[in-house]
Amino acid sequence: MKIRSRIARGMVGAAGTIALAGAIMLGGAGQALAATGTVNTDSGAAVTVRSSPSTSASSVGTVASGTAVTIDCQTNGSTVTGKYGTTDIWDYVPSKGGYISDAYVYTGSDGRVAPDCAGSTLSCSTAGTGNPRTCAEAIAWAKAHVHTHNDPDYYRWCDRINAWAYGWNASGSETAYVHWTQIPGSFKHPGDTQVPAGGLAFFSNGGTGHAMFSIGGGKFLSNDIHGPGSFTETTIAEIKSTWGYTYLGWSQPWFKINH
Repeated sequence: MKIRSRIARGMVGAAGTIALAGAIMLGGAGQALAATGTVNTDSGAAVTVRSSPSTSASSVGTVASGTAVTIDCQTNGSTVTGKYGTTDIWDYVPSKGGYISDAYVYTGSDGRVAPDCAGSTLSCSTAGTGNPRTCAEAIAWAKAHVHTHNDPDYYRWCDRINAWAYGWNASGSETAYVHWTQIPGSFKHPGDTQVPAGGLAFFSNGGTGHAMFSIGGGKFLSNDIHGPGSFTETTIAEIKSTWGYTYLGWSQPWFKINH
């Protein structure tokens, strides 16, 4: 059974075929690095293939549950909940000329298994957040505050540090995990590891959880991972392997403090 670390959010399909969701971003093909997967649904219903990764996009056909498919590339879209959890990853299926949600495709991985589709990279945005600083300003702040010494203000204050980067004195949430649960669905991307610079990555640990700041290219700035009170560069993989935390996904810089 494929294991997903995605938080379930109720999004059910219509009878007969399952309608999938996503952002409107067109994709290209990556034949040389194509991956394979198997489409599955709990009900056995077929999955609708869309002309672009969006429920509002036109249908270009369906894929029957249990069908093996080739995945040329993958892209980000709106969050979908399916047999394999909740995700915003969409798979481009060349045989159908369209997209299906990775939430219904067994690939053997929680993350991406194929190249990015052309134009699939999401960027950081402060639209609708009311943050005092832009993404670029927050990135500059975070990079300027990297340190290896033990600063008590950074020890166990991951969520507050991210709020500082965006110009707040606190995040407004009790813990990093609570912060994740409070973020509106339109701002977060469960399970997606392609985090743009300025985005916030979240983890669960059965308690307070953890949050860290993306600087792009799969790199992040996190407190405490390389010593108490430090603020240094790391990766999602290092947080998972060193601390044993479960990756939840990333969000745009939305903070409870002003909502």
